[in-house]
Amino acid sequence: MRRRKKRAQQEEEAKVDVTSLLDIIFIMLIFFIVTTSFVKESGFLVKKSTTDKASNKKATTIMVHIDQHGIVYFNNKAVDITRLPARIEYFIANNPTEHILLRPHKDTSYKQVVAVLDQIKPFTRLKISIGLYQP
Repeated sequence: MRRRKKRAQQEEEAKVDVTSLLDIIFIMLIFFIVTTSFVKESGFLVKKSTTDKASNKKATTIMVHIDQHGIVYFNNKAVDITRLPARIEYFIANNPTEHILLRPHKDTSYKQVVAVLDQIKPFTRLKISIGLYQP
């Protein structure tokens, strides 16, 4: 009988109270949820074209490309970046178009591409497509 009492006492002593451990976990979870900052990244929205690719429309497209040296070309003619909006405006006045294709060279700096995009930005009715320029 003595053996049975010792086993019963040992089993009772082996219990671990985990309620305080759960409290600590929930407090830590709440702390991390409250201290997490939710940041919305800024940028611009790119809308994909939903037009049919097999359409037979004869539309002219403005082509702007930037070579590896940072020189900007408007329809295969070198142009100063500050004169680019005037060229686009003149082209739109003479040729109805809705598309502009920007093709930077793979070695062009991002700063130069963003500068060109800033010049194109005022023309809100133009749909901008971006691809790579490969001579």
